[in-house]
Amino acid sequence: MLSFVTLASGSSGNAALVSCGQTHILLDAGISARRITTALRGLGVEPKELSGVLITHEHTDHISGLATLTKQLGLPVYATAPTLDALARKVPAIPQNRLGRFFAPGEAFPLGELWIQPFATSHDAACSVGYAITGEDSRLVLCTDLGYISPEVERAVAGCDLLVCEANHDEEWVRTGPYPYYLKQRVLGRRGHLSNEAGAQLALLAARNGARTILLAHLSAENNTPAHALEVVGRTLRQAGFEDTVTLEAAPRKEPGRVYHLSRQGVRQEAAVC
Repeated sequence: MLSFVTLASGSSGNAALVSCGQTHILLDAGISARRITTALRGLGVEPKELSGVLITHEHTDHISGLATLTKQLGLPVYATAPTLDALARKVPAIPQNRLGRFFAPGEAFPLGELWIQPFATSHDAACSVGYAITGEDSRLVLCTDLGYISPEVERAVAGCDLLVCEANHDEEWVRTGPYPYYLKQRVLGRRGHLSNEAGAQLALLAARNGARTILLAHLSAENNTPAHALEVVGRTLRQAGFEDTVTLEAAPRKEPGRVYHLSRQGVRQEAAVC
């Protein structure tokens, strides 16, 4: 059975765990290694049991715990070649111990009992990606840190059971908030982040193509709230007739969220054990 849980999700740090059978993969490592290992053990997974780390891109809120993890555990790190080049300057163990495993966006590969399909995203990083991950008879998609919904993203989310969907900010809150002008332009640009409204369109696309669970992620602490994001995205789904058929939730920013178990029968949830 395929399972998924966020360990943290937000502008200050992102990490998640995907499991299937004896395969456990960390998706990003943007919180401290201590927080990651503590959360893993709370979920019944020893850090040494990890099969590797999939990195979406090299920004600090996605890799801050990676240097310590690779030094302690010698985990293989999977990312695009440009991302690995950028990481080599921040995570010495990758080049020193030859831990890097590179791929091109669109180049699928097996990892233990899982099938990994990376897809390109538009973000101000070396070569950012999202991930579609298939295990047994279920499929989940992690799609955060992107400025707009590209055709690659549309194809990736079609047919997923669970979508982890960016709903980073309210556009008006960004425009009228305290961010400096350059940062506002970055967040709102086509290589920035999805707003609640844009995230709602991505969620709607997934729902129309079969998704029955949507988890809002990477919410800004300054320019959004879980309640506001859920209201905007939920309204779009309700207006399209998905009020009773799609489960919509928001991932916690600083602690593990619910565990989602995906199977042919649907998606089952349970609270994380911390």
